[in-house]
Amino acid sequence: MGRGLRPDRYVESAFAVDYRSLYEEGYRGIIFDIDNTLVAPNAPADEKSKKLIRNLKEMGYATIIMSNNTGRRARDFAEAVNSPVVTGAWKPFPGRYPEALSVMHTTGENTMAIGDQIYTDIWGANNAGLYSILTKPLTAKEEFWIRVKRLLEKPVIGGRHPEEGGRVDRD
Repeated sequence: MGRGLRPDRYVESAFAVDYRSLYEEGYRGIIFDIDNTLVAPNAPADEKSKKLIRNLKEMGYATIIMSNNTGRRARDFAEAVNSPVVTGAWKPFPGRYPEALSVMHTTGENTMAIGDQIYTDIWGANNAGLYSILTKPLTAKEEFWIRVKRLLEKPVIGGRHPEEGGRVDRD
């Protein structure tokens, strides 16, 4: 628990993760961020994200959408991809992660979290003791305060380009 800011894995996108291999390793639950992880910021669920969630469920995974958003955006997205949702998550604080695990009927040991931001998604997952996967943002078109956070993420990422399945060394 509390591993800090370093992800367990850094990949090109949530659509490039080798979910079959992770399933074989024993993972059964996936907590997804929305914006710039599954779709562009504030975009509705698209066919690609719907298909991903559908395929993961067919594989045997439980999924949940976890968002710091407290409005309809996260609930509408989750409904469109047919996944439960936790809103007002206050990532990186770990307080709402037990709720997500309970809804999925999984544990911290067999659940992963996937997101594009170190200071919310990865830090939150690490604080909750979950396996964390950092994705590259889907687009550079982001709000000003997110662009500022991206600058602060650069020293953590170290300028490395993600490689599919590549694990990040935790010095």
